[in-house]
Amino acid sequence: MKTICTAALLSMTAFGALAQDVVIVGEIHDNPMHHAAQAEVVTRIAPKALVFEMLTPEQAKAITPDNRDDQAQLSADLDWENSGWPDFSMYYPIFTAAPEARIYGAQVPRDVARAAFENGIFEGFSDDPDAYGLTNPLSEAQQTNREAMQMAAHCDALPPEMLPGMVSIQRLRDAELAHGVVQAMQDTGGPVVLITGNGHARKDWGVPYYLNRVAPDLQVHVIGQTENDAPLEGGFDEMRSAPAVEREDPCAAFTGKG
Repeated sequence: MKTICTAALLSMTAFGALAQDVVIVGEIHDNPMHHAAQAEVVTRIAPKALVFEMLTPEQAKAITPDNRDDQAQLSADLDWENSGWPDFSMYYPIFTAAPEARIYGAQVPRDVARAAFENGIFEGFSDDPDAYGLTNPLSEAQQTNREAMQMAAHCDALPPEMLPGMVSIQRLRDAELAHGVVQAMQDTGGPVVLITGNGHARKDWGVPYYLNRVAPDLQVHVIGQTENDAPLEGGFDEMRSAPAVEREDPCAAFTGKG
């Protein structure tokens, strides 16, 4: 897919995606330019609701008009420092880009993810697992592909018997994000912007897939963000690219290098 330059994409986002009910903006989590782009998209769309992969529903309830205007206080109230996400300074401009937008959290809490891994994919899901297709097995080809992706993402260090559970957790997270978007649409009437990683944003089996199952009338526009024009798998309506950030080798802890 051809990468669209930043200026062209901003123009297209301003005049094209505004007509959509839902705009999903992907990211590579530690790239600050991706978050700056998300903030700009949110500013242009002025959504009624923002849904964050990075927040649980309980964390979203902690956001108030007072702490939303105070970066340090909001970070503290969200306990962001212990969340495992990159520095809050990258995300904070997204929170303030649409100051009247209602904030939703759609992250699967760790205890729920653990229970789902141990007891089944729909353990703790917030909606009807049948409607979202969580009770249906994946095709053999997709299951194999996704297990291979999980193994690669974890530096080939996972025991093979863990891979089906890891894929199930990813499906649960995608479905929970979609549920958060549907809830936000029902509550506010939209438009809704979802802030999430590229893996959840992909159209073939990510959040858009579940939205198409449970809310097929929604108009959904998906923006993926890559680095140095690298391709993104999974299908996106638009793509943008930013320079890659310097980062340590994520596999150094497993390989002993670095």
